[in-house]
Amino acid sequence: MVITEKPPLHDQLEFFIEQAEKARPIKTVVVHPVDGNSLIGTIEAAEHDLIVPILVGPENKIKSIADEQNLDISNYELINTEHSHAAAEIACEVVKRGEAEALMKGHLGTSELLRAVVHKTKGIRTERRLSHVFVFDIPNYHKPLVITDAAINVMPDLFCKKDITQNAIDFCKALGVETPKVAILSAVEKIKPNIQSTLDAAALCKMAERGQLNGGLIDGPLAFDNAISQQAAIDKHIVSVVSGDADILLAPDLEAANMIAKQLIYLANAKSAGIALGAKVPIILTSRAEKTLGRLASCALASHMVLHK
Repeated sequence: MVITEKPPLHDQLEFFIEQAEKARPIKTVVVHPVDGNSLIGTIEAAEHDLIVPILVGPENKIKSIADEQNLDISNYELINTEHSHAAAEIACEVVKRGEAEALMKGHLGTSELLRAVVHKTKGIRTERRLSHVFVFDIPNYHKPLVITDAAINVMPDLFCKKDITQNAIDFCKALGVETPKVAILSAVEKIKPNIQSTLDAAALCKMAERGQLNGGLIDGPLAFDNAISQQAAIDKHIVSVVSGDADILLAPDLEAANMIAKQLIYLANAKSAGIALGAKVPIILTSRAEKTLGRLASCALASHMVLHK
């Protein structure tokens, strides 16, 4: 998939959906869709030609929910399992056999799904660490903004941050960003020996110089204000090609990333979607309470990743 247009301001998620609809749908194994939200989201994505779903879970429960929600699932493959654990394991088997291009979480916990994904023999892990990316359409920011990692890695060390950063760079390139700009966040913009995130930022920048990170422009440590505001950087006498034009914000840890993400949604009226990266296929990790736009956009992001390859 090659994107030749730019997403319009404040309709950025809708743009990614429209672009994915123009391409072919990707075969997606949906794990344990035994509640209304997950099954409705699956069928909506299929009807938008974003995915071709393979439903995995207890057949009776899935069909019961389909009848209850008046959904026609007769055209979709359904693999019967006893419970959610088995559904996650079998979904990974389907991916390993090359019969699916993406994985989608249904009505089960993220940790339960990821345990199956990272299993040493039965899973679909790669040498790269798994990480999550949120894509935000923020009314007062001039382009899509990626925040990572707000969902998987709790307290990432330096080498985990290296994988998180590379995952996010590869992801942005799949969305059409030629050279993604990465801001490594901390509370301050100077290196402080007693603030580990500033040391990690400095090391990541040196890794990028030496070719251990590829494809992006990386700068840090940067505080949040001088990462997203060029004027704030100028006021603090920071010279940076990333300041005010970041595509990716790498947070120090999961708590910081999660709080930034939730604040953007609830205080800045941002629209969001997200997927997990680093496995053999992209993983659509929507919340069980996710609304239609978020579910469709997350499927579209996975589509961009698959078809870009």
